[in-house]
Amino acid sequence: MGCSGCRVRFNFGKVLSKVSVFFTMVLIFTYFFYCLTGLCDSAPRTLYSQRASDGNNDISDDGRRVMEDLRLYADAQIPGNRSAPADAQQVDADDQLPHHELDNNGIPVANTFGTKRFPQAIIIGVKKGGTRALLEFLRIHPDVRAFGAEPHFFDRFYERGLEWYRNLMPRTLDGQITMEKTPSYFVTKEAPGRVCTMNCQTKLIVVVRDPVTRAVSDYTQTLSKNPGLPSFQSLALKNSSSGLVDTAWSAVRIGLYAKHLENWLQYFPLSHFLFVSGERLVSDPAGEMGRVQDFLGLKRVISDKHFYFNQTKGFPCLKKPEGSNRPRCLGKSKGRPHPQIPTEVLLRLREFYRPFNRHFYQMSGQDFGWD
Repeated sequence: MGCSGCRVRFNFGKVLSKVSVFFTMVLIFTYFFYCLTGLCDSAPRTLYSQRASDGNNDISDDGRRVMEDLRLYADAQIPGNRSAPADAQQVDADDQLPHHELDNNGIPVANTFGTKRFPQAIIIGVKKGGTRALLEFLRIHPDVRAFGAEPHFFDRFYERGLEWYRNLMPRTLDGQITMEKTPSYFVTKEAPGRVCTMNCQTKLIVVVRDPVTRAVSDYTQTLSKNPGLPSFQSLALKNSSSGLVDTAWSAVRIGLYAKHLENWLQYFPLSHFLFVSGERLVSDPAGEMGRVQDFLGLKRVISDKHFYFNQTKGFPCLKKPEGSNRPRCLGKSKGRPHPQIPTEVLLRLREFYRPFNRHFYQMSGQDFGWD
């Protein structure tokens, strides 16, 4: 009986040992799976959500972008700061796109390599000029890493501090350029001094477009969100009888490019600016992107082979990237049909802008042909 009891206890011990090994293996397997998905890394970083299961890479869901943008802001928190801006709802869904880290198979990955740096180049303007298209085209380049949303640091969230801003940026390796774009910087009086405080050597890109067409596009965007908006002509002109243009309306004021540039030239030399034609970005995207790559000191990687013209949308799209099942075009908010504006109103605006345009041509050293 004694020996029999020993055997029972011995066998029971072996069973316990096997169970322990089994659960240990399960824990080890779970740990490795957890790490491989990037969840166990203690370093602060953004984990990007997987795209829709149908593999749709079309940049079109503005609502999803805003939600992702808020997550990006939350991931960038530092001690003493709130996890998301209190007024984050002000972010314009039409020009937002979170930066997704994807491998060639479209699988999201977490970038834990490199260093978070202040941007060496910023697309500072202008609204409805083509800044989103420019940023999307630039992100083809392997040496460009850009924050996909508009951080609005130098106009809305400057009180959060430079460390907060730096922590928003994607990680870059040596030789890569960190970028961001916020079109409202160009028309914000305080922005030039604030950018210079960060780095007076920052390269600045301004995408400009015929100010009359830009104003109509601006109005069209606002009208899509507020159908009860007054007519374009009632906002653009102080009164129909005098025909005086109302420069208090932001859609008109943004187009005074020379005035805004004067503010920036108090802090940065003209050599730090590149003025990109919004019209040529549509008619010859590869040509304009060649100029941008030269300005940034990058090898010319982006070329004609990356673009095709989408007849339906009326602007160029990126050809199907490797690992994707469809081309990449900007979303439904881009290329909206413009409302009919009375010809006499458009002519009055052209007369109003003509001297400002000519001054801007002289300042920038480029004739954009808007007259």
